[in-house]
Amino acid sequence: MKTYTIAAIPADGIGVEVIAAGIEVLDALAEKAGSFAFTFDHFDWGSDYYKAHGVMMPADGRDRIRNHDAIFFGAVGAPDVPDHITLWGLRLAICQPFDQYANVRPTRILPGITSPLRHVSGPELDWVIVRENSEGEYAGVGGRVHQGHPNEVATDVSMMTRSGVDRIIRYAFHLARSRPRKLLTVVTKSNAQRHAMVMWDEIAAEVARDFPDVTWDKMLVDAMTMRMVMKPGTLDTIVATNLHADILSDLAAALAGSLGIAPTANINPERTFPSMFEPIHGSAFDIAGKGIANPVATFWTACQMLEHLGEKPAADRLMRAVERVTADPTLHTPDLGGTATTRQVTDAVLAAIRGDNT
Repeated sequence: MKTYTIAAIPADGIGVEVIAAGIEVLDALAEKAGSFAFTFDHFDWGSDYYKAHGVMMPADGRDRIRNHDAIFFGAVGAPDVPDHITLWGLRLAICQPFDQYANVRPTRILPGITSPLRHVSGPELDWVIVRENSEGEYAGVGGRVHQGHPNEVATDVSMMTRSGVDRIIRYAFHLARSRPRKLLTVVTKSNAQRHAMVMWDEIAAEVARDFPDVTWDKMLVDAMTMRMVMKPGTLDTIVATNLHADILSDLAAALAGSLGIAPTANINPERTFPSMFEPIHGSAFDIAGKGIANPVATFWTACQMLEHLGEKPAADRLMRAVERVTADPTLHTPDLGGTATTRQVTDAVLAAIRGDNT
């Protein structure tokens, strides 16, 4: 029997609650399959760790998780710790050194959930957004001088490399090819950003020649927001820079009904390092500890992790369970307009897994 070692990092806020729910579900799937198992190593890194130690994770943190099969991450951020400290101290401190350069965010309208878009149903909104996850606007290049003075200067430099752009666009073309519509939209802002974004456009055209079976087009990011709202059915696979895709994927999650259902995979395609899987919703301290966080995003994220590990049948079983549960309005948490608790949704998904004899 194959045993997967998973580094569980719940981190902050509702991350603790949803990762606990996700672990329950993953263990139930392993028990149901009977062909694999999980060993979870728990790490208490996050904002509380920072308050106690002055860092978000220990200096040897990455070494402790480097040899795990995957990382199961909750959410990072706290009201009393600056966001740039929490983000750069934990999430980006894992993503960038582990070269998890493909951030993959599927979006579709699940059964029982109503999109805020008028007259839009599930088949009309079924996207995967591929976000460049290692450089660009979040490269960390920049600085501040003359702080506190009238002539203070702060810079954040967006760094694009040909190799970085080529590999993420190539990844997106491969992903588009694997989906039924074989359709890719490349998003830039090459009218105003006339160097790096023009290079994106040029590299996309070069890579496209290797994928003659994939239909592709390109959009400026501002026009893309309108297209996502007005013509969702014209989109399928989308690739964009770190910043642009970060924003567009939150819009996509909202259009699908809630941030509480949106998953994320931070993939190192070469598998030189472990990949990290996290729900998109953030730490949500306003509801932390109330037992009402929506665990669906974490369950969907777990599907992505199972697929990455090669356990596609278990991933499919979990997705069927999630869709069965979301189809029941009495099992909607408050973010979806319901009154269900995290525990109720988790128990319902567990029951659906155990009753699935497919």
